[in-house]
Amino acid sequence: MSSRLLGYRGQAAKLLQRFNLSVGDYITIKSDLSHTGVLMPRYHYSDDAHIILKLDNGYNVGISIQNVDTITRHDVMVSPENDVPPPQADAGLPNILLLSTGGTIASRVDYRTGAVTPTLDAADLSQSVPELYGMANIHPQEILSEYSENITPEHWLKIATHIHNTGSRYDGIVVAHGTDTMHYTSTFLSFALAGFPVPIILTGSQRSSDRASSDATLNLIGAVLAISHSIQRGVYIAMHSGTSDDTVSIHAGTRVRKNHTSSRSAFRTIGGEPLYMIKEGRLHGQPRHDYYHDISYTPRINQVRDASLIKYHPGFDVSILENLIGSSCRAVIFEGTGLGHVGREAYDVIKKMRQNRMFVGMTSQCIDGRVGMNVYESGRDLLQMGVVPLHDMLSEVALVKMMWVLGNELSWDVMSRPMASEMAV
Repeated sequence: MSSRLLGYRGQAAKLLQRFNLSVGDYITIKSDLSHTGVLMPRYHYSDDAHIILKLDNGYNVGISIQNVDTITRHDVMVSPENDVPPPQADAGLPNILLLSTGGTIASRVDYRTGAVTPTLDAADLSQSVPELYGMANIHPQEILSEYSENITPEHWLKIATHIHNTGSRYDGIVVAHGTDTMHYTSTFLSFALAGFPVPIILTGSQRSSDRASSDATLNLIGAVLAISHSIQRGVYIAMHSGTSDDTVSIHAGTRVRKNHTSSRSAFRTIGGEPLYMIKEGRLHGQPRHDYYHDISYTPRINQVRDASLIKYHPGFDVSILENLIGSSCRAVIFEGTGLGHVGREAYDVIKKMRQNRMFVGMTSQCIDGRVGMNVYESGRDLLQMGVVPLHDMLSEVALVKMMWVLGNELSWDVMSRPMASEMAV
């Protein structure tokens, strides 16, 4: 496989070689229809029967090589140089730290390869999202470059430490982050940096910036606007809301989850409404409570991985729990059925876990509602064994909070007390 035909092989590669083409070339393919665009790379396991073009409207199209009559290469496209100088600071605007962890916010197409690349320096931002500089002085920094599925608890520590060391110099912080695990990171920051003096907003994009339907710019503008309107300190997630392109919801960092794989409106506050909304450039809403009003900032930036999230299901293999006893695991968060139940076949192992001084907490698989372990006999049995009901805390939030509690050597009682809006009790 030629490096200039990245990902192409077999018959598709032979066709492109016949026309002396390279990935990144701007070409017109004539088949049943005529298509003009950038020749895109393919991934390693792609078939050898199609060619991928990125059209001028930003969408990708796959073309069967069986239908190709001719291919014309135009002048090779060159990635546009960014000739816009960084804007001068405006003393009348807030200063916002923009941290990139590898998301697609403010990215653009690299016309050499056809791939999307992040452009989070000041000159690139002024070109790709110039609206930001009428709202705030943006100070971009890249601290990670990871897909969100590769974000680890150690990355949480790095992000939190960086914010702790530098963030108080600014009026607010925006963290550009991949969407898949964004709510895990927002949860950790909510506890580790509770009481931080300025607001911290995570945002991302469900659709990459090269797509015509991208939400990247809207979400970034929404996050910056929220800080420029002086929202309360705290940790939030700002993401596209509804079916239009003018609304961004600002969610509490511990009450939100991603509820759809690809929809731009994937994020939803569970058990309530978003704390704020940005609609048509204006901030709406006011939280009923300032959770950090009486909290002085005392960073607790530690965590350990000695906790597990276990989803109970019919036919559950209790040996999974038995293997945790005597391991490094010190706490288990159950995602139980309904009001917070597991089957009786797990009872003996749960008793052993408690005898081994392991914390056992209970959340529900249901998205909405709260555990109620006093309603049925099975719930009361689990309470007698020492299983701790975690009210309406989301399962992922309970896991991250437990890792944080263990890492900071806090009392287990902290798990059943609300600290950062993670439960409504």
